[in-house]
Amino acid sequence: MSNDYDIIIIGTGGGGGTLAYRLAPSGKRILVLERGDYLRREPDNWDSRAVFVRNKYKAHETWYDKSGQPFHPGQGYYVGGQTKFYAAILFRLRERDFGEVRHHGGVSPAWPLCYEDFAPYYDEAERLYLVHGERGEDPTEPPASGPYPYPAVSHEPRIQRLHDDLVRTGHAPFHLPVGVNLDESNPEKSPCVRCPHLDGFPCLVDGKSDAHVLCIRPALRYPNVTLETNSNVVRLETDASGRTVTGVVVERPGDRREAYRGDIVVVSCGAINSALLLLRSASDRHPKGLANSSDVVGRHYMAHINSAVIALSKEPNKTRFQKTLGVNDYYWGSDDFDFPLGHIQMLGKTDGQMLKAGAPRFVPGFALDYVARHSVDFWLTTEDLPQPANRVTLGRNGRIEVHYSNNNIEPHKRLLATLKGLLTHLDMHPHLISQQVIRDERIPIAGVAHQCGTVRFGTDPATSALDVNCKAHDLDNLYVVDTSFFPSSGAVNPALTAMANALRVGDHLGERLGASDIKQSLEKPEAASA
Repeated sequence: MSNDYDIIIIGTGGGGGTLAYRLAPSGKRILVLERGDYLRREPDNWDSRAVFVRNKYKAHETWYDKSGQPFHPGQGYYVGGQTKFYAAILFRLRERDFGEVRHHGGVSPAWPLCYEDFAPYYDEAERLYLVHGERGEDPTEPPASGPYPYPAVSHEPRIQRLHDDLVRTGHAPFHLPVGVNLDESNPEKSPCVRCPHLDGFPCLVDGKSDAHVLCIRPALRYPNVTLETNSNVVRLETDASGRTVTGVVVERPGDRREAYRGDIVVVSCGAINSALLLLRSASDRHPKGLANSSDVVGRHYMAHINSAVIALSKEPNKTRFQKTLGVNDYYWGSDDFDFPLGHIQMLGKTDGQMLKAGAPRFVPGFALDYVARHSVDFWLTTEDLPQPANRVTLGRNGRIEVHYSNNNIEPHKRLLATLKGLLTHLDMHPHLISQQVIRDERIPIAGVAHQCGTVRFGTDPATSALDVNCKAHDLDNLYVVDTSFFPSSGAVNPALTAMANALRVGDHLGERLGASDIKQSLEKPEAASA
């Protein structure tokens, strides 16, 4: 078969997978390239020792920080990308996040588009990714055209008591927007079984709303869509003018190489790997890297300032599906601080094996098991600000380097202190007043789940790599559709914005290719099929 396609999409995650789904009905010849394989469904999918201690599903890669110290990234390469492991918490950015926001650590820049430009695509993305929630509870939520597609996932008893305690202390807790194929009214037909293995685990029963199950699988039902796995794109080549990508060079196991050609080429490898691919594609016409006349590719890397904290409940916490509650009362600030602090949500329920992955060796297992039985687990996020020096780049011999320094730390410290100050009002052990949080671990550089910002979009080719349709300013047929395009990160999970943007860019590409009638019916699947 010919290696010429109308569209080539590199990557199958929340960006590339969603785009493939959108364009599948176009009738155009579409090639989707994934560097990994299908993630095997097996009991280890839900084994916390395999996932968090042995790191079975993480890539065996070594990257380097700005000091040259090696680290192993929390990166996996599978059909569905990072959505195979994400927690499926699918927030819209806040309406004000699209404008300039002043923070304690500096200024978060405005986007070239406003919330209204994304709103209809957020609507569609919520339907496509089966988002459950309840409008009107979150005091910071942006306007929406209607209710969430599916009802909020109910709180289990201990989390309901936490909700009630937060309300009693003057807060406005809300049900998290969760993407799961769950029907609480009919458990017999519900693929999701409310297990404790949502956050960080692949889903054994396809109950999580990931890009493989909900986008790639249905896209492949169209005869014009082809998926090639174990196909690592190592370079993009251009014609003599440098304006058109003419070759997509793929490396396969055994050092076999093959080149493909697409009228449109879309890079959707994740913010780190998309930038690296463009930098590796440097040429005489593009000496700084492809699409990089602005010198912004790889720069302005953001991943949020995140902390995972574990507090001890007075009574054992028997919750299984814990990730149902969020707090945004401090998103824009507090009574004694005029700058945004950030967002609080529940983490997946901790067990002893998960704690063991990060605990000092001398801590006995029975102590970790006790903590796990009584833990109430929180995830705190503060916006980090885009800085040119925070960048992804290629070092000696092509090694991957992530240069990152935390910024905007003060509000994150205040957010942690605020939560700690609340614990005695939330039925936590009173004698832990000075140490209510057993573990306060700021997520290290290896935590790349919220990566974004390395190939930003904008209206000025001197300060951005992409235009407002996510086409490279410097090329006529190259697009980047993942979280790379973010000019700022907000303080909520970025996945839904990447998905909504993929639908938006998909409509643009449909019009460009003369196939504008591409919207599919977004009906909830009855059950996952292998």
